[in-house]
Amino acid sequence: MKKIVTLFAFVSLVAFSSCTTTEEYNVEDNDTYPEAFEIKNVNLSKVADNEYNLKSTFQYEIGGNLYDDETVLIYRLTSTINSTTPVWQLIPRTIYFTNGDELDYDYDFSKVDFIITARGNYVLQNTPAYIRDQTFRVVIIPSDLAASMDTTNYIEVMKTLKISESQVQKVKL
Repeated sequence: MKKIVTLFAFVSLVAFSSCTTTEEYNVEDNDTYPEAFEIKNVNLSKVADNEYNLKSTFQYEIGGNLYDDETVLIYRLTSTINSTTPVWQLIPRTIYFTNGDELDYDYDFSKVDFIITARGNYVLQNTPAYIRDQTFRVVIIPSDLAASMDTTNYIEVMKTLKISESQVQKVKL
């Protein structure tokens, strides 16, 4: 009898633990739907000599607002390897320059809007490449899934969410 109980306990443990992996994430099993949109070639607006930002609403998100159990990841296009291989970097991010200057990209969001901010310890107009013609990817993801994965790896995030490049909405502000 002890062997049967032990076997049952082991099988139950394996069954329960296998349900929590990110590989088994299924959109149909969740009330939220992961999605991504790209804001291309935007100029951040000046807030102060050392601060620029981009404000927008979630008008492109299904339903127009976030659900309570969704979170937002924002990636900045930093370069391209070739025409089909962009390099995306998760923000918040700090860029350190050799002269001691620092530039921080950050963001915040609510259920209806988000703000991407570039802030430095110097006059940002001196480095227009960091505030002009910027491209961002906004990825809306279930919060529980975001807590269980490496969000710094854009390719893995999109693979886990099963969002292909053709499904990323291109939007203009």
